[in-house]
Amino acid sequence: MDSNQPPDRVEKQEPDSHGSGRGLPKRPTLKTIATITGLSIATVSRALKDAADIGEATKLRVREIANEIGYRPNRAGVRLRTGKTNVICLVMSAESHVMNHTAQLIYSISTALRNTSYHLNVTPYSADDDPMEPIRYIVETGSADGVILNQIKPEDPRIRYLSEHGVPFATHGRTEMGIAHPYFDFDNESFTELGVEKLVSLGRRNLALLSPPPEQTYGKHMIDGLVAAAKRLGVDCRTLELVTSDSNMTEIEAAISRTMQEPNPPDGFISGGTSGAMAIVNALENEGLQLGKDVDLVAKEALHFLVHFRKEIIVVQENVGQAGTFLVKALTASIEKDGPPQQDLEVPVLDL
Repeated sequence: MDSNQPPDRVEKQEPDSHGSGRGLPKRPTLKTIATITGLSIATVSRALKDAADIGEATKLRVREIANEIGYRPNRAGVRLRTGKTNVICLVMSAESHVMNHTAQLIYSISTALRNTSYHLNVTPYSADDDPMEPIRYIVETGSADGVILNQIKPEDPRIRYLSEHGVPFATHGRTEMGIAHPYFDFDNESFTELGVEKLVSLGRRNLALLSPPPEQTYGKHMIDGLVAAAKRLGVDCRTLELVTSDSNMTEIEAAISRTMQEPNPPDGFISGGTSGAMAIVNALENEGLQLGKDVDLVAKEALHFLVHFRKEIIVVQENVGQAGTFLVKALTASIEKDGPPQQDLEVPVLDL
């Protein structure tokens, strides 16, 4: 064979289900990629890890070869050598009313991880489950290098537990615990302040908020923004009783119908979620009220949906895709111990 000719391409080798016994095809390795590309094994390894000192053209070439031959890192071997799993775990609620929001978060996180050495595991839990259980399992089994959490509480025992056990994590939301950690959040306090200002500009004077659960940080922030803006602008405000934006649509519709039967009912609503906004509209229309004429509604959503449901809804967009991308960057930096905790806050925009 001419020594000046590039090495022959190695055929894609499917791993067998019985291990690497005699006569069975071996799975592609870093050495396989190094042989094909003419690079050192160390350079191939660093290229697959997106190392900053490796050129983008080299990284792209290595990834293309890895995909072509079906290379997959041997997680057991990686863990033995490095103590790492190359797994990031997203622990999330499985409740149906938050799934559209969470589905976008899952998509953006998985997209951001696509060209890294990390893989995503999703661990759902329901309202009936102990939210600490999946966290304890991850820590006790060492089954992930880092954790992403949402539906954060101001004093969140999951965060304290992860912090005390030295497990890297990032949160979609903020805490009030005095623990510095990576997070991405939407400024929900500013959202309700903007909502109040917009409704007042439309002549509304009696406002009601369909808030997230007040025990969650973003629910507390929404309520704080409502109260502060209403006081500043001299209008009445309330938080809807017995329901939150996490309640099912039937419960929300019933609560709105009861509220509209009271003396001096609201003429302006703010909703912290998509399904809640739809339930408000359904209830108002069942009462014979016209949106944009008799009453106005400001709502926050992650999907571009509500404007197609009713064009009269005043919509504020939350960029969950940006959140997922940032959380991956912040968490991987924390895992690699690369600088102080990265934090970002999305500030809402609404034309007044």
